[in-house]
Amino acid sequence: MEENAEKIATEQFVKCGDKKLRCGFTTGSAAAMAAKAAAIAAFSGTFPHFSRLVTPKGFVAISEVEAIFLQKGKIASCKVQKDGGDDEDATNGINIIATVELFAGEIEKIEILGGNGIGIITKDGFEQKKGEYAINRVPRKMIFDEVRSVIKENDFLGKVLVKIEAEGGEEIAKKTFNPKLGIKGGISILGTSGVVEPMSEEALKSAIALEVRVALAQQKGKIRSLIITPGNIGEDFAKKIPALQNVPIVVCSNFISHALDEAQNLGATHLFLIGHAGKLVKIAGGIWNTHSHVADCRMEIIASHAALTSFSKIEQNDIARILSCATVDGAFDILSETESEKATVKSIIRESCAKIKQRTKNTKVALLFFTLIRGEIGRSANFDSMLAEIEI
Repeated sequence: MEENAEKIATEQFVKCGDKKLRCGFTTGSAAAMAAKAAAIAAFSGTFPHFSRLVTPKGFVAISEVEAIFLQKGKIASCKVQKDGGDDEDATNGINIIATVELFAGEIEKIEILGGNGIGIITKDGFEQKKGEYAINRVPRKMIFDEVRSVIKENDFLGKVLVKIEAEGGEEIAKKTFNPKLGIKGGISILGTSGVVEPMSEEALKSAIALEVRVALAQQKGKIRSLIITPGNIGEDFAKKIPALQNVPIVVCSNFISHALDEAQNLGATHLFLIGHAGKLVKIAGGIWNTHSHVADCRMEIIASHAALTSFSKIEQNDIARILSCATVDGAFDILSETESEKATVKSIIRESCAKIKQRTKNTKVALLFFTLIRGEIGRSANFDSMLAEIEI
């Protein structure tokens, strides 16, 4: 920890392939640094040029401080710009404003509120309650700890009100998950480590887990259903199924197993996994991260199931042609020529369901495969019966 604490968050790097990407600091770190600087100014009458803190990860974050308003002994306001490093997050470069106001009294109290540009929670399932500002638990603690260290140094007794705002937060929030999650009017103050790691899989997994939790928290009945899909085209396809109009959708990117595990752990009863066959056929091969850089085997899976189920129709040359295809639609063209498509898809879906069942023993899961060219190409045997169950 001592060694890490000498490092600066903005001078940390992670490797992504052959690239060396610079880390940054979160909106939570920016808010805490701004709050610390504002507290120092309120007591001393002078703004510090820089603000510094040790992040929960153990790295030091440092940022320039821009002064906004000051009345010594009463109130100070300043801003810190979030530096996301080489991460392409929508909030990179946003100015986080902290205003610290002092009220003399007999009891120490630090109150943290949000303001302009900070979202308000409108649904259950978050760390904060409905109606509260979207300032998560770890950033709240960071803000509290930094401000408290300043008031202790100044032997202050009384109430300290800390207000966090974000310049342009309402517009920037439209580029984030917040509107879909039910956080209205601004961004969230986030970060469990205080450090932004570019291309971080853990950050994406955390976002997926949160979306699953919020979606399920809205459902109070015995049936708690969810649609899981790898991407936007799957989301668009699912929205066209009338019986699923009221079922929330979670886009899980390549992390299918993570979304399934989170949903089961959080009490989902019915899961509809809907996606492009180019992604979902991989499940039949036990491939749970569907990114092509992790594993492919689409054609090997299609070819093996074609050979298994349609050996009387398909020839060795056809299997070789499938293995040389670049897309699943190309492979299905060959299966259509040999009248093998229906049996092959049925076999792949059946095997995919078997693999999923091993992970989600307490949750019903139905599958639907499609391609952009063919539309729906197959669904699991239990798909329609599960639709009937959620309509009851």
